[in-house]
Amino acid sequence: MAEEAILGFLQNNDEISDSGQFAAEHNLNHDEVKNVIKSLQGFRYIEAKELKRETLVLTDEGKKYAEEGSPEFHFFLAIPEEGSISKEDLEKNLDASVFKIGSTQAAKKKWVAMGKQVSRKVQHVEDKVKESLLQIQQGLELDKENLTSLKTRKLIVTQGWTGYSDVKKGPNYAPKRKIFATDLTRENLQNWKELEFKEYNFNAMGQPLDAGHLHPILKVRKQFKDIFCQMGFEEMPTNNFVESSFWNFDALFQPQQHPARDSHDTFFLKAPSTTRKLPEDYVERVKQVHESGGYGSRGYNYEWKREEANKNLLRTHTTAVSSRMLYALAKGPFTPKKYFSIDRVFRNEAVDRTHLAEFHQIEGLICDRGLTLGDLIGVLKEFFKRLGMSELRFKPAYNPYTEPSMEIFSYHEGLKKWVEIGNSGMFRPEMLQPMGLPEDVRVIAWGLSLERPTMILYGIDNIRDLFGHKVDLDLIKRNPICRIGIESA
Repeated sequence: MAEEAILGFLQNNDEISDSGQFAAEHNLNHDEVKNVIKSLQGFRYIEAKELKRETLVLTDEGKKYAEEGSPEFHFFLAIPEEGSISKEDLEKNLDASVFKIGSTQAAKKKWVAMGKQVSRKVQHVEDKVKESLLQIQQGLELDKENLTSLKTRKLIVTQGWTGYSDVKKGPNYAPKRKIFATDLTRENLQNWKELEFKEYNFNAMGQPLDAGHLHPILKVRKQFKDIFCQMGFEEMPTNNFVESSFWNFDALFQPQQHPARDSHDTFFLKAPSTTRKLPEDYVERVKQVHESGGYGSRGYNYEWKREEANKNLLRTHTTAVSSRMLYALAKGPFTPKKYFSIDRVFRNEAVDRTHLAEFHQIEGLICDRGLTLGDLIGVLKEFFKRLGMSELRFKPAYNPYTEPSMEIFSYHEGLKKWVEIGNSGMFRPEMLQPMGLPEDVRVIAWGLSLERPTMILYGIDNIRDLFGHKVDLDLIKRNPICRIGIESA
């Protein structure tokens, strides 16, 4: 119907100046008109220019105010012409949203005097918000101040509009479109002299394939995993998101009064709230080193409580897995090991552009006899060199379960400054020796987040655009292959 209307109109007229106006005058759907113009233009029946403009439309809240009036106007009308009304009575007489918004806006416009008693400052007001919204619905223009006010209150939004202008006859114009054969069927080939075939478009894109797509985090995770494997590390099992406070904190020589163990920083489980089983002999040794020290340490000198250690939580770091693996290693004849893990951890943090309540932690550790801080620095340089980061600096830091501890910095060429990229250290004897590891065994370890390097590699500045329910699926489908700058060893 739209095609007949367009071709028929051009048969007796020079042009269609505006596709939107044409659709309205002929009672046609504008989207259908646009599609027909695009198709006819492809076959050169017509020529047309794309038309883009922005229009103002009312939000749902704006439509409500245009129909019923603004909250400040209703708030004003609810106040007696003479005298005053108590704030409590006024709040009872009005809808909660009308009272909240209306009181703020009416006071701002100096219509009312606010206090325990509310009274009018003026006797008559005009609902200019409603008037302005109705004018926008009618397609009328408003002054800049009114538009800014309505946009600030989110009563109107700008909406893009596309269409066509200067629609004219093309070189192949005809009042009716010819029907071209588009398939090479047996019948069409037999009657090819009687048919006119559609031209073959060698530049046309093929049909997009329906297939799965890897998330950017998974691509970067694979690169990190490959680097660890190239360096001879083996992956730790990290499939237990729920951990006991004992393995997550106590086994790491982290005191029970440490701020990280507060509910403001950690997600504790309601059911099951406590763990059922812990290695009792090991628990006793951990308790002793916390309370009175040992292995060259004075301990923390406090009363260690088993009920605190039994509490279940969502693990706050994958080092809880490292503590389990080292304890298992200590049960047999000692064998040097290199472990790594990349998995999800959980923190009770406020969500913003750079923080989420759940994220991924990358962790590497080496367990061997006689390791020193020099070994840790050497391994870190090699590891980050394979990530394309050859300029490193180290700064002393504090961690409850490592001593010495270091923050790792790398020079960022884009930002032209040194930025923190990870944390590292040597596990304390108070953590290792209660497990049963030999006295000369040392463990060097380091960790960093997976999200930060992924955001840098893919140019994402808001972590919520990378991970969570607000992720744009088009990002998942179209993100490029991850090639971290790996230098040869």
